Amino acid sequence: MKIYNGVSMQDKNILCLLDFDEADFKLFLNRAVDLKKEFKAGKKNSTLSGKTLGLIFDKPSTRTRISFEAAMIQLGGMPTFISSTDTQISRAEPVADTMRVLNKYIDALAIRTYSQKFISEFAEYADIPVINALTDLYHPCQVLSDIMTVIEKKGSYENLKIAWVGDGNNVANSWINAAASLDFELCLGCPKQHFPNSDILENALSKRKKQSKRENIFVTKDPFEAVSNADVIYTDVWASMGVENEGEKRKKEFAAFQVNSKLIACAKKNVIVMHCLPAHRGEEISENVLEGRHSVVWDQAENKMHMHKAILDILIDR
Repeated sequence: MKIYNGVSMQDKNILCLLDFDEADFKLFLNRAVDLKKEFKAGKKNSTLSGKTLGLIFDKPSTRTRISFEAAMIQLGGMPTFISSTDTQISRAEPVADTMRVLNKYIDALAIRTYSQKFISEFAEYADIPVINALTDLYHPCQVLSDIMTVIEKKGSYENLKIAWVGDGNNVANSWINAAASLDFELCLGCPKQHFPNSDILENALSKRKKQSKRENIFVTKDPFEAVSNADVIYTDVWASMGVENEGEKRKKEFAAFQVNSKLIACAKKNVIVMHCLPAHRGEEISENVLEGRHSVVWDQAENKMHMHKAILDILIDR
């Protein structure tokens, strides 16, 4: 167990936000806010001088890769990008062997891959922090930075209604995991055949019940019901990486789930609209909403870097 500023982290890794309690969320959120303030004030920070972050990416990335690299550099450390196709993993070297060597070379490892099982296997043999930079099942760092953006724009996440509109994908799953510990209402509006993973929903609801907290996660097939009186509307692409071949089919299934002016008119007047990007303008979100006064997507994208700085600052021993 690692103690940081009086708060205990139950695990040195970030694999899934269901592992977090409220104190863990606040630890990362508060540190990210502080680091962003320092950055805007021009304060240099070299807390990770001499440290190295490894990045193993099986999937394409713009924001996640660059924000992790920039975060490490701004903290005085060095990122090293590792394409798994260029490693012995691609030639069937066991993950256990690879990880036990990486323990000797680097100070933290961020992995963007397909299988949650794959990243969990790395964590099993790791002496260093392992960070989930996206799997098909979860995207925890994205949602941590998203919650930071909500706090920045709304003052707090507490007692807000956050509406998810679209595919019940990995980002939606991480929002569900966050809602298991945090006191906001999450309403997910998805086509019936694209509801979030039922096991993930059940586990989140079970965790809240054990904490004696009110039920706050709801799923509907009506996007207008989902956004009714919402403080935040969040959407993502309809066909995530790995299911691009379903693009045309999904355009028909999701036709009523576009975040456009008609939909956001059902939310609060000061609603903010979020998208983790890349956006398919004219599909899951209209051009005028993405570029309109409710959109906070560019600040949201910037906050990935500040949250990644907080994650690295907290998890890597200094």
